[in-house]
Amino acid sequence: MPDPTEHAVIHITDTIALEDREVQERFVRATGARGQNVRKEATAVELRFDIDRSSLPPDVKRRLIDLGGRRVTADRVLVVVSRADRSQIKNRQTAHARLLAIVKQASTSPAQRTSTAISPTARQRRAALKQRRSAVKRARHVRDSG
Repeated sequence: MPDPTEHAVIHITDTIALEDREVQERFVRATGARGQNVRKEATAVELRFDIDRSSLPPDVKRRLIDLGGRRVTADRVLVVVSRADRSQIKNRQTAHARLLAIVKQASTSPAQRTSTAISPTARQRRAALKQRRSAVKRARHVRDSG
């Protein structure tokens, strides 16, 4: 028999993992025009993940807040909702998949942009194109006002 004090671990990467107790799950009634079942059964799933209390590294927490956008509350809780399906089980799977996807995306640090210098020939070519375009516009102005 499994130990009730043990919690399942969700592996995000080799070094990052979440315990399932860090994710609070709530079933709510879905909205919309999908028949009577929607108004009777709590088929929509709402997952709440407290970013500040989580075991994630600080840099991942920062990226998660940025990626979460409007799904992150003022209390820095990430809320993922799934109500697309009539089945509670499918909505639960979808919500968990979305949460894992966003945490996985936050766990990979973005690649550093390496600035490149514009070559002198490219700069000259651009200046020549601008002069040519300017001359065309100048010619139009002279024609129109005359």
